[in-house]
Amino acid sequence: MAGKIIAGLIVVVALVFGAVVYYAQIYHFYEEVKAQGVEDVQLVVMATGEPEPILYDSFKAIDAESSPIRYRACFTTTMSIPMLTETYELYENASPRVAPGWFDCFDAEAIGEEIDAGRAFVFTSQRNFEYGIDRVVAITDDGRGYVWHEINECGDKAYDGTPLGDDCPEREGN
Repeated sequence: MAGKIIAGLIVVVALVFGAVVYYAQIYHFYEEVKAQGVEDVQLVVMATGEPEPILYDSFKAIDAESSPIRYRACFTTTMSIPMLTETYELYENASPRVAPGWFDCFDAEAIGEEIDAGRAFVFTSQRNFEYGIDRVVAITDDGRGYVWHEINECGDKAYDGTPLGDDCPEREGN
């Protein structure tokens, strides 16, 4: 009888622990990001290599301090894809990261399908936003836009312990 009570207690503790971890990962760490004005959505201009704000509306974003890749944002823009691709730097091999289900404007799978089908283009917003992390912006041909953080090549090397190449910037504090 005592063994059944102990086993039951272990199961209950495991379930409670699992529920707490689930809540923490999906809800607790995320915070809504308030729109800053014109600076929320920026793209790198090909001619200068510097980011500049673009026209946008209906901005919604979330972020978490627990990880540099938890940022997600959604917006709309009236800027055309031909104008964007002629003016701003495209970002290669970006793949949207899954957002919590409650942040329903950001569907990583659907965004990825739009990119693969050529109905969305991914642009550089800011390189090394945090060391090894780039901010990227995807914009669809119907004006929907999405922002997330992408681990760049230097970040891959830094986080897996591979020696950094000469093309990687110096890390602060080194």
